[in-house]
Amino acid sequence: MKTPFIRGLFAALCCAGLLAAVPTCAKEYLITGVKPNGLVVIDPAARKVEKSFKIPGAGVAPGTIVPSPDGKIAYVVTNHLESVSGIDLESGKEVFRADFSGNNLRVKAMFAMDVSPDGKELFVFQSPVRLLPSEYKVEDTRIAVYRTADGVGAKPVRLLPAPRRLAVLAFAKDGGTLWALGWDLYALDPKTGAIRETRQVLNWTRENYGPPDILDVWPQFEQAAVFSTPYFTSRTDLPPTDPSAFKTGVLTLDLASGKLEMKDFENTSAVIFSSVVNPKKRDELFSVYTQLSKIDAAGGALVKRVDLPHTYYSINIAGDGKEVYVGGTACDVGVYSTDTLDRLGQIEIAGCPDQGVASLRMIRR
Repeated sequence: MKTPFIRGLFAALCCAGLLAAVPTCAKEYLITGVKPNGLVVIDPAARKVEKSFKIPGAGVAPGTIVPSPDGKIAYVVTNHLESVSGIDLESGKEVFRADFSGNNLRVKAMFAMDVSPDGKELFVFQSPVRLLPSEYKVEDTRIAVYRTADGVGAKPVRLLPAPRRLAVLAFAKDGGTLWALGWDLYALDPKTGAIRETRQVLNWTRENYGPPDILDVWPQFEQAAVFSTPYFTSRTDLPPTDPSAFKTGVLTLDLASGKLEMKDFENTSAVIFSSVVNPKKRDELFSVYTQLSKIDAAGGALVKRVDLPHTYYSINIAGDGKEVYVGGTACDVGVYSTDTLDRLGQIEIAGCPDQGVASLRMIRR
């Protein structure tokens, strides 16, 4: 057992960088959003809310949350999807803000957003509409690029062409490719927006299969550097009365190698919204909605499933791979063992504000 003196000395050495190789020097925190305009920092190890901040301006619910690579700032879609606010996670001060709409142009950010690995640029998928006297003119979708150093009042430094219906943006580990998930998966040039490659998803040509359906607006890939999402599809060679005609699978994209896999793991028996990969057992995946599922992604098999006390939309995982966290929807974050799926704890957010569809992200500080 460490004495208070030893614990203090250990912490001081960590802060001084003398124990930089020791993993425990970097403490993990969960970030979530709450209605109408709140940002919450959670200490999952202590099972408590560490800090709560108010996002300036109007809004009914925070959307996508993207932490800066150093874990100091959270970029949040807010203001009825028409702004991004960057909140300092220590002080709660707004240190970045980009308001999209102006003049007769109404611009919404529909979920997809990511920050470059060096933290210098923020990429936001936008849907603009021109408000004319007698009509609304739908304009081309785009990705607006902002310099994070431009702070409050930031304006786009580039507007990149982008396919419609993008739900997730995810940078490759080396920053050279911006992956964009829509009806298909696109590898974009982050400088020009040019589509370098299209990986077929909805438009796959898998024999005896119909097109897969994906509903995913939760970008929780930071722990394993693998983006994952459930998909649902049907067999065209089987009658619809056959239970094995309907399949659930997982799509995984390794953000280091670019390897994409789509593999069925069960006859469809549950609704799933979001998923996360275990950073210590990369073939192990967890997914959530009204149930928490543990999936063998490599073997294409459901390992275990447990009922949850209520619906959860979003999910994340500890860096050591031992605990999985479920959030979104209500005002708590559930803590589960990745080994047994036993419920280990629950973190309540004061006042019981609804998290809605806010991302559940992990930072290390």
